Amino acid sequence: MSGRSLPTRRWLCRGSVCLVVVLLSGSATASVAGYEGASLGPGRLADRPAGDTVVSVQGFHFDGRGNEKKPARLVSITAGGEVDWVYNGSRTGARWFYDVDPLGNGTLLVTATVPGETVVFLLDRETRERLWTERLDAEDTHDVDWLGDGRLLVAQMRNYDETAGVNRDRIFVYDRGSDEIVWQWQLRRVFSPSAGGDYTGDWSHLNDVDRIAPGRFLVSARNMDQVLVVDRETKRVVDRLGADDDYDTLHEQHNPDWLMGEDGRPAVLVADSEGDRIVEYTRENGTWNRTWELRGNLSWPRDADRLPNGNTLVTDTLHHRVIEVTPRGEVVWEYRVPWAPYDAERPAHGGGSNGPTVADLNATGSYVVHGGNDSIQTRAGVGEWLADHGFEAVGERYAHVMPFVRPVWIPSWAWAQYALAALLVLGWGGVELLLARR
Repeated sequence: MSGRSLPTRRWLCRGSVCLVVVLLSGSATASVAGYEGASLGPGRLADRPAGDTVVSVQGFHFDGRGNEKKPARLVSITAGGEVDWVYNGSRTGARWFYDVDPLGNGTLLVTATVPGETVVFLLDRETRERLWTERLDAEDTHDVDWLGDGRLLVAQMRNYDETAGVNRDRIFVYDRGSDEIVWQWQLRRVFSPSAGGDYTGDWSHLNDVDRIAPGRFLVSARNMDQVLVVDRETKRVVDRLGADDDYDTLHEQHNPDWLMGEDGRPAVLVADSEGDRIVEYTRENGTWNRTWELRGNLSWPRDADRLPNGNTLVTDTLHHRVIEVTPRGEVVWEYRVPWAPYDAERPAHGGGSNGPTVADLNATGSYVVHGGNDSIQTRAGVGEWLADHGFEAVGERYAHVMPFVRPVWIPSWAWAQYALAALLVLGWGGVELLLARR
């Protein structure tokens, strides 16, 4: 009897695995058939912005090779919500696009990388021609700013010196005329090797530097969860927001902006990326106090600029969109810009933040993003579900990695279903081989 029941149970298991695989594959295929994918296009356009919006799209790559369906590009969107032009960086050799700064005379300063180098160029917005290009010996740079007189302010990361055994992540000033670095400041002056990430690799993830006053630089050390103010002359940190692993304040932030209130109090507006929120801190009585929080319906935002009208332009990276929100969180302008937008600017206002603080707007508090068109979002899907159900670390990693490898025509849940079906087939195949040997 037992000899007969064993094959029966085996065939029951085979049938069960086959049924599950068919159900998973069928459900995934049905999702693919009805999936529109992510493409350039408007969401809610309740307000008409003052001028165009320029977005830098990082693009997705795997092992240094570009995905033609997910290119690095610059996109210019008209005030009426139409795509004015697209500059495809992947076709010109760029591996990634990062910061984009509107300068005078209709130009854009663009920060890009290629394997082993940082490429900075000045782009004519009208003709989309490069007016000049500089290639810097820096493997990974997310931000380069124009200081005038031919000088560039550079934030360099992943700069481990194998010969000396030290990490030289730094900010430096490069003079294009003399082709030399005329000033630099290294993060190892203030951080120990145990701080941040891998000391021999992506230690600080230094992703932003801004000149906020003569001789003062605002520096974002993402992996240390801190924003620093560095004095150029003394090379000392004269102010600091956040602390390593103090996730309640900042959690691996991007692109902080320095604001000055009408009463003379400084404020920092920053995309708190791993916190999935935008926050503003005001300097009061010698300490930084959070005066504004924008949360909910954001996935890994990496840029936030305060506009002159008091609204905030937010780059909602893993939702592949840019939104303009009121101080109380209402979306009044929204545009889908896949894949992985990094920075968004309104050239009519110049670069970065050019608006009031929330204290000047009498809008301090915590608000939830609302009013957008959820149907245009390409959500992380499975990653968000895992994070919401007790697997936060796994969910975050899934959400960050899967867009690099998932084909553009497969939605997130369908991709997971196909992957699970494949694992079941491989797993049962292994069981069959083991049983055959026995």
